[in-house]
Amino acid sequence: MLPNAVSTIAQTIQLSLSPVFMLAGISGLLNVLAGRLSRVIDRARALEALHPSSTGPEHDRHVWELRLLAKRIVIINAALFLAVSSAVMTCTVVALLFVAELVDLQIGSTVAIAFILAMGLLISSLVAFIIEVRGSLLAVRVRPELLEHK
Repeated sequence: MLPNAVSTIAQTIQLSLSPVFMLAGISGLLNVLAGRLSRVIDRARALEALHPSSTGPEHDRHVWELRLLAKRIVIINAALFLAVSSAVMTCTVVALLFVAELVDLQIGSTVAIAFILAMGLLISSLVAFIIEVRGSLLAVRVRPELLEHK
């Protein structure tokens, strides 16, 4: 009976490899998102320091960029929340696989739904990431007046 148990555990480990690889990908995404959030916060702090002493078009540009940065912070936070939620659901899938095998539960549908939910959360996080990246491009556009040769 012990060799069968070892074989069953080995099969369960094989089943859990895909979610574990997914976790590795999510961890990379979390690293990128945290880095972007850090850079956005640093830029917002720098602009907040310049804001009181600026006037005219420069002041307007600072206000515009601060508003953009505030939106980006919200989007990155949402992406982080969704990615972490996806990682938690992925861990739940792995745990359910082992619990189902150990206790001999027939919860294949529950495991499948949990995995689909984990993927849905990951997809949502990636969509938020795309939106944030597109928003960041607005701030790096070179203003036409800087390109004029006088």
